[in-house]
Amino acid sequence: MDPALDTTPSRPTGDHAYEQLKRRLLAGEFPWRIRLGEERLAALLGVSRTPVRQALTRLHAERLVERLADGGYAPAAPNLLEIRQLYEVRRALELTALMRPAEFGTRHDLSIVEPLRDEWRALRADMPEPNADFVLLDEGFHVRLAESSGNGALVEMLSLVNERIRVVRMHDFLTGERIERTIAQHLGIVGSVLDNDLDKANNRFRRHLGESIAVVEQRAAQALARMMSIEAVNP
Repeated sequence: MDPALDTTPSRPTGDHAYEQLKRRLLAGEFPWRIRLGEERLAALLGVSRTPVRQALTRLHAERLVERLADGGYAPAAPNLLEIRQLYEVRRALELTALMRPAEFGTRHDLSIVEPLRDEWRALRADMPEPNADFVLLDEGFHVRLAESSGNGALVEMLSLVNERIRVVRMHDFLTGERIERTIAQHLGIVGSVLDNDLDKANNRFRRHLGESIAVVEQRAAQALARMMSIEAVNP
C-alpha cells in the first residue's frame, strides 16, 4: 500500500519507545546497574533521544528503572524477599475484606459486586492481548471487591501495597494464558461472593493468589538471572 494512502493510526513515537523499553526491562534484557544511555537506546529503538528520555521518566515512576547519582537511569532489580513479604500483607488484607461481611452478619455491597462481575464477563468475551499494563485492571478488581466489604481504611492500605508490588506483578500478565486464567478466576471469586458462599470464595482466592505469586516469583527470578548474566559478559 502507498504510505500516503494508509490511514491506519500509528502509535506516537513516545509510546512506542515506552512500550518497547518496558517489555525489554521486564524480560531482563539489560545488564543490572549498567547505565541506560539515551543515545544507545535511541539507536536500538530507531527513535530520537527525546522519546527515550520521556519513556525513562515514565519507567522510573513505575520503578522499572532507578536513578543513578549522575542523573541517568539503570534497570531496577526486583527484590524477591520484599515481594513475598508484601504478598503476605496483601493476602491478609484481602482475606479480611472477603470474610468481613460474614463477621458482622451482612453481605458485600451488591452495587459494587454486580457491576464488577459484568465488567469481567465483558473482558472474557473480548479477551485482551497480553500486556503488562493489565496489572492495573487486576488491581482494580481486587480493590473494588475489598471496597464492597465496607472497610475504607482496609481498601486504602491494600491500594498502597498494590503500588509497591505493581512493578513485579507486571510479570504475571505477559502471556494470553495467564490473562485468560486470571479473568476466569476473578469470575469464580465474584460469583461465590454473589452466591454468599464466602468459604468457597476464600478457597478460590487463596488458589488464585498462590498461582499468581508463583508465576511472578519465577519470572522475576528469571529476569534477574538474565540481567546478572548480561552484566558478567558486558561489565
